[in-house]
Amino acid sequence: MCGIVGLMGTGPVNQAIYEALTVVQHRGQDAAGIMTCEGRRFFLRKDNGLVRDVFQPEQMLNLRGDMGIGHCRYPTAGSSSSSEAQPLYTNSPYGIALAHNGNLTNAEELRDLLYREDLRHLNTESDSEILLNVFAHHLQRVGRLDLRADDLFDAVSEVHRRCRGGYAAVAMVTGYGLVAFRDPWGIRPLVYGKRETDEGTEYMVASESVALDVLGFELVRDLAPGEALVIHHEGGLQTRQCAQEPSANPCLFEFVYFARPDSIIDDVSVYKARLRMGDRLAAKIQREWPDHDIDVVIPIPDTSRTSALQVAFNLGVKYREGFMKNRYIGRTFIMPGQQQRKKSVRRKLNAIDLEFRGKNVMLIDDSIVRGTTSRQIIQMARDSGANKVYFASAAPPVRYPNVYGIDMPAALELVAHGRSTQEVAGLIGADRLIYQDLHDLVWCVRHGNPALRDFDTSVFSGRYVTGDVTEDYLARLERARSDAARNGDDRKQRGVIDLHNAS
Repeated sequence: MCGIVGLMGTGPVNQAIYEALTVVQHRGQDAAGIMTCEGRRFFLRKDNGLVRDVFQPEQMLNLRGDMGIGHCRYPTAGSSSSSEAQPLYTNSPYGIALAHNGNLTNAEELRDLLYREDLRHLNTESDSEILLNVFAHHLQRVGRLDLRADDLFDAVSEVHRRCRGGYAAVAMVTGYGLVAFRDPWGIRPLVYGKRETDEGTEYMVASESVALDVLGFELVRDLAPGEALVIHHEGGLQTRQCAQEPSANPCLFEFVYFARPDSIIDDVSVYKARLRMGDRLAAKIQREWPDHDIDVVIPIPDTSRTSALQVAFNLGVKYREGFMKNRYIGRTFIMPGQQQRKKSVRRKLNAIDLEFRGKNVMLIDDSIVRGTTSRQIIQMARDSGANKVYFASAAPPVRYPNVYGIDMPAALELVAHGRSTQEVAGLIGADRLIYQDLHDLVWCVRHGNPALRDFDTSVFSGRYVTGDVTEDYLARLERARSDAARNGDDRKQRGVIDLHNAS
């Protein structure tokens, strides 16, 4: 999962893109980059690290121009090398830069075709470079300097025809302007907005609407699945549907975990969706455990707070903040590598003993993925004197790999894969475990926009909406991207071993 931003301004855009990236920093904390354009020259700064660390004043001054794109990376494909930080660039044709959020499921096939048939060279292992070169190859066929909006829309149509997976992208073409597009299934989010200045209208695209809010842009709408947007440098915005059979299947995990609560995705308030998740979770607790002995509901900050408030309200028990969070530690789930995630939990959270001592505590989290973080938090509650520790997840069991841009590739790393709720409870050390039901989660999101009929539920259901994900593909992905592969271990998934050794 990554954060992307694109801005066509009436003056320098470097500071605005920087500020927008700080707002979507939660989507990726591995690397950051900004590329701007002045005339026909690109100016680039990118490196590993947080946005605030990558960009210093002298570097910002070098990012000249009134058009630019930005990216903050969370690596799911390729490596964590700074060479794969985005935006990425190709000089032919015209000069094109691109920032991408998501993952291509047919990347290996495309890599081979780009080399053997399109005669294009790829310099990284990133599927973002594949997307860039597919787009560039079809613009190459235009064969003239006077690029038109129709040419860009046609190139996006070819991207949709050749590329499969979940992707949202923003590109910058010298001599023309900005292009943004969203995959035909609408898995990854992308919105655009505008603001009026004394010099004219400025346009902005971003992964989440909150980036527009902070900079004073009016949210126009989400890009539809398969839709492309073209903003000419001289002014004017055009949109076109570029996919043959688009269908809306937004990723449910965006609403559960990734997106900020103050964002709106596909006309659904993330905050209100999480409120409804708490309502439905409380209803399940009351239905299955009417004689519960819960004394207090405590959220695991920050994402679960909204749902936890509703759980406590509906159950008629106290809501308390039992964990204090160190704001200078990154999001544990999106850290590259199990050992780094494990070390960060106690550095990130500190328990307030008096909220736990002698009480039956219900901990609420947005989801349970690998389980090691949940186990450590439960142990922290016990160490703080809790009598009993119950655990509830605002999401259903995560049992299947994600292939559309979220780092859940290896099924063996998922604590719920092949296990019952009771078995997971034993592994994480909870006295009782309750999961949200999938049909309730779907309802919580769809209630905000009844026009949404389908969703990407793959991590919960094992159903992959692009229709090209096979068992063989998942096996290859597991070998390539498991924590064990990243750490150079044979088949030993450290997260799973930790859980077994502790049980």
